[in-house]
Amino acid sequence: MPHSISPNPVKDEPMDADPEIPGDAAPAKTTTDDDVDMNDEPQAEAPPAGQAEEVKKEVKLDDLFADEDSDEEFPSSAPVKREGASSPARATSPSDIPASDPEVMRSFYQRLFPWRQLFQWLNHSPTPTNDFGNREFAFTLQNDAYLRYQSFATADLLRKDVLRLMPSRFEIGPVYSTNPRDRKTLRNSSAFKPLAKELCFDIDLTDYDDIRTCCDKATICNKCWQFMTMAIKVVDVALREDFGFKHIMWVYSGRRGAHAWVCDKKARSMDDQKRRAIANYLEVIRGGSQSGKKVNVKRPLHPHLSRSLDILKTHFQEDVLDVQDPWGTSEQAEKLLQLLPDRNLNDSLRRKWESAPGRSSTSKWADIDAVAKTGASKNLDSRALLEAKQDIVLEYTYPRLDIEVSKKLNHLLKSPFVVHPGTGRVCVPIDTRALEDFDPLGVPTVQSLLAEIDAWKGGEEGEEGDDKSKVNIADWEKTSLKPYVDQFRTFVSGIIKDEGITKVKREREDDSMDF
Repeated sequence: MPHSISPNPVKDEPMDADPEIPGDAAPAKTTTDDDVDMNDEPQAEAPPAGQAEEVKKEVKLDDLFADEDSDEEFPSSAPVKREGASSPARATSPSDIPASDPEVMRSFYQRLFPWRQLFQWLNHSPTPTNDFGNREFAFTLQNDAYLRYQSFATADLLRKDVLRLMPSRFEIGPVYSTNPRDRKTLRNSSAFKPLAKELCFDIDLTDYDDIRTCCDKATICNKCWQFMTMAIKVVDVALREDFGFKHIMWVYSGRRGAHAWVCDKKARSMDDQKRRAIANYLEVIRGGSQSGKKVNVKRPLHPHLSRSLDILKTHFQEDVLDVQDPWGTSEQAEKLLQLLPDRNLNDSLRRKWESAPGRSSTSKWADIDAVAKTGASKNLDSRALLEAKQDIVLEYTYPRLDIEVSKKLNHLLKSPFVVHPGTGRVCVPIDTRALEDFDPLGVPTVQSLLAEIDAWKGGEEGEEGDDKSKVNIADWEKTSLKPYVDQFRTFVSGIIKDEGITKVKREREDDSMDF
């Protein structure tokens, strides 16, 4: 276990029927880190705006381009009805339309997506810089085509291209040494290289399938979401206290996981070696879903692990033993016995549990110390037993990270505030100050947000002559998306403020060198 060093990385959500992992979501490709390599050949190119006819053929979204592609907001968020199309007599409610419907997504991108805040976040300044202009974006289109190396000078150009192509989602990559669209014009291909990107982490509940008993695969509930709560607590405090990072944003993936974006300048500028070091520092759970010991850490415990055990011990008792009951059956109990170091103790425990079928995991955990004290094993090493129990707590509570997402500078990750195509939920920021209150099943869906806009009446019925009633209110402010956008805006302001202070300080130091 590399806990003698300073840093280590994390993971990205594996894709199933509906892609969940940003960097690994290339359609027609495997969900590995390979899709972020520098090979241009397998990647589709986005045609320039002038070649709209070609895009129509390739993307098969002819109906979207017939709409004049106006950037004006729709008077209603309900999908636009086609001329001559048969439709039910009753008015269609936005909640009746699937999130994957192109017109639902058009309304979302036009009316709700926080383009200005996204631009400022990636640009690190209110005015355009290369941090945004040389940033790679990748689009997953409705027909599963995957467009790499897209770049935009401003947020408005990004927005217009999204409305033109109507991707089911888009991902964010690194800032390159030159504009990614111009990479093929360079005489020396090695001149095109990634320079900076946020340090990212990805945690997915499918990696907890061997220990969560309430759900599996893509299904989640508030019971197993507690594993995510534990993971965020442990990783966030390590990044802040052990590495000194300040600007960390956690984002709900839209279905069963969470992403962390570490946005400090020193994090963005790290090379692959440093990213791997941080990933290795944080990686404790090793091995797949197969049985066997997954935690093997050195003693004495690294301070990070001691702190993690302090954070996790209550969760282990309440959310694992009481709620998940991971060793309720005799077969499950055998997994627990395999993790204990003394055979005679194991035999005594097995006999005890066989004589009392249905004994809870909480009771079985307490039985370990109780039986050990009876002298069931004359050669019992009490220190080895204590260490084994610590390892078990870590195995059932410590973050299970997809560290491949964290290791590479050029890895892409799904953008915050896009819509998960399977659930319709928006990938919103998670407020770590109220982590226990976050409900993944209560996150707004794109359909519910569009319905909220149509139902909103606040400020539109003020008294005549009341100037306040005439103030334009952004559509996202009329919906339950508002607190998430406000949180994002506050986060971005903190980054810009810090970057500005650093820039002023540097300029003053330069000025002091003048004679």
